[in-house]
Amino acid sequence: MDTPRSVFKIDKNTPGTEVAAETAAALAAASLVYRKCNPSYSKLLVKRAIRVFEFADKYRGSYSNGLRKVVCPYYCSVSGYEDELLWGAAWLHRATKNPSYLSYIQRNGQILGAAETDNTFGWDNKHVGARILLSKAFLVQKLQSLHDYKSHADNYICSLIPGTAFSQAQYTPGGLLFKMDDSNMQYVTTTSFLLVTYAKYLTSARMVVKCGGVVVTPKRLRNIAKKQVDYLLGDNPLKMSFMVGYGASYPQRIHHRGSSLPSVSNHPSQIECRSGFSVMSSQAPNPNVLVGAVVGGPDEHDRFPDERSDYEQSEPA
Repeated sequence: MDTPRSVFKIDKNTPGTEVAAETAAALAAASLVYRKCNPSYSKLLVKRAIRVFEFADKYRGSYSNGLRKVVCPYYCSVSGYEDELLWGAAWLHRATKNPSYLSYIQRNGQILGAAETDNTFGWDNKHVGARILLSKAFLVQKLQSLHDYKSHADNYICSLIPGTAFSQAQYTPGGLLFKMDDSNMQYVTTTSFLLVTYAKYLTSARMVVKCGGVVVTPKRLRNIAKKQVDYLLGDNPLKMSFMVGYGASYPQRIHHRGSSLPSVSNHPSQIECRSGFSVMSSQAPNPNVLVGAVVGGPDEHDRFPDERSDYEQSEPA
């Protein structure tokens, strides 16, 4: 790799609330993982998460503004930074049990979009994840002050359930949740994760979701998630797994430079930066199988051309 690998920073003069608040959320979540097996490291993670979140909240601004030349158009923040602030506060509340984060959520939740109906959970938008996470505090830990987040989470669930008055989700004829043309499978996997997570919280609290006159049980949520994962792994009209290296049939020409180009042992001489594009239109399978990569997946009609140039469907995301 001989192309520039530039590093960019955010600071108080060039704020990036999305980046800082997401980093705080990640550090806080990781501290829970290490709490029993490495307590001192866990404490370090929490301390840093607190500091980074304070920075995110104090110096508010989108990283898309200060770093527009380098992050746009592909990695602009479309949803803004409010969702990351709610997400970061939710994880810090979970990791620290400090009442100040609960107060922050109660004081700022509505401003930060707690009740919005942007029902997509992905790298840019964390609102739905925050709602599900905060609903746990109400359902499992019986924190009554967060009861609204059960309603917010229920609204999200109802938007996914076919046949209810609140359903907004589109499914392919083969049964795959279809959110968008570009890298759809990332939303299938995040949605499936939220479904099984919320089902776990509901089961613990012995509660259900009511979508108008339709009662949705935790078992139904798990079944919907299972159907999505089964589709992804090969139970679909094409009988193809969309996880590379899994099953008898899977994508052979994924949009991925390291997978597409020959290895240095097979091609010792240098491949210049733009020379790799000669491989783009080749019908030969990728020489390096990127085992475990989940590609963008089929279109709304369950079609998948398996073409390297078709990054919307063939890029791992």
